[in-house]
Amino acid sequence: MILLWSPRSPFVRKVMILAHELGIAEALELRREVAVPRGVPNLAIMAVNPLGKIPALIRKEGPALIGSAEILDYLCEITPGGRALLPASGEARVVQLRWQALADQLTEVLLDWRIAATGPHGIDAARRESFEAKVRAGMALFEAEAPLLREAPFGPGPIALTCALGQLDFRFPACGWRAAFPALARFAADTAVRPSVAVTAIVNDQGVSGPDLQLTFE
Repeated sequence: MILLWSPRSPFVRKVMILAHELGIAEALELRREVAVPRGVPNLAIMAVNPLGKIPALIRKEGPALIGSAEILDYLCEITPGGRALLPASGEARVVQLRWQALADQLTEVLLDWRIAATGPHGIDAARRESFEAKVRAGMALFEAEAPLLREAPFGPGPIALTCALGQLDFRFPACGWRAAFPALARFAADTAVRPSVAVTAIVNDQGVSGPDLQLTFE
């Protein structure tokens, strides 16, 4: 299988974390592609996913799979033991998918915030406040459910949350979320020692600048 891949994509990271957890990371051929949020889209990606987004998983048979949630479900389906992380049915599956959807949407808000803030005109105060309110509300929800997340199998839900928190560390390294959300900080500390999480970490080597990208939790 071929995975359209980028080292800084949190959604690609989701796939790679699960692949390492399932022991199939080496079975994936990584093809590096960069999704372009502005300007001319990447035609190589569009040939697989017409919307020009990654990750996308090219299989030997059947159409390519697009979207990290679909890919994670598929990998759990075809890998022995995968359904222990994401059941095929039942309430445990619903719980994992709910957490995954919420964490993915939190990640999308963080990505949209960065894209808007680094555009030629920046963002106005109202839109910035909207981004911040959504991030705070999402973090508060996960803070309340962190004890359940720590007890659950390390499936798509906890993996997606790990990637969302990774985006906070990557794009907003001075935001202080660990002090503001101690239960989430304990969750992150638990997951950080997992080899799958450590090997896929996205390292901030560019810093954050400009008022539009400032976020501080109190």
